[in-house]
Amino acid sequence: MQYLRNSSQAKNQTPWRQQMQLIVAILAAVAIFGLVAALYLDVTARGATAGRQVQDLQRSREELERNIEDMQTELAYLLSVNVMGQRAEKLNFENIRPGSITYIAVPGYEPRNDIQLAPSPGAAFGAGVRLPEKYTQSIFEWFGNLLTFGGP
Repeated sequence: MQYLRNSSQAKNQTPWRQQMQLIVAILAAVAIFGLVAALYLDVTARGATAGRQVQDLQRSREELERNIEDMQTELAYLLSVNVMGQRAEKLNFENIRPGSITYIAVPGYEPRNDIQLAPSPGAAFGAGVRLPEKYTQSIFEWFGNLLTFGGP
């Protein structure tokens, strides 16, 4: 009994210990909250950076597609009947009559394929483009997976 009285007396004489324990507990909670907030900010910043990189790549892809389309338009213009006729005149080619043409069959010759100026219908450039799963996960889903499976 004497021991209980002495321990109770020690507690009453040193209330600063209880206050110190409370302060340490509060500081530990604040530190844990700070770590979780820092982790969340890090993951969010990485996601934002990845999203920005995707946007930059999409922008450069669209610019390349426009350049390709411009070049295809220029090629179509250069191969048009009017332009080809003008070039033929400059090179001193003469118009021929349909009856004066003689065709010769050459065995093994593969004729040149026609130029395709537009993509075939149904061939979409951006069909099925998705972000990987790890970039679409929230911090809570990630943390839940970490606790459940032991890793990301």
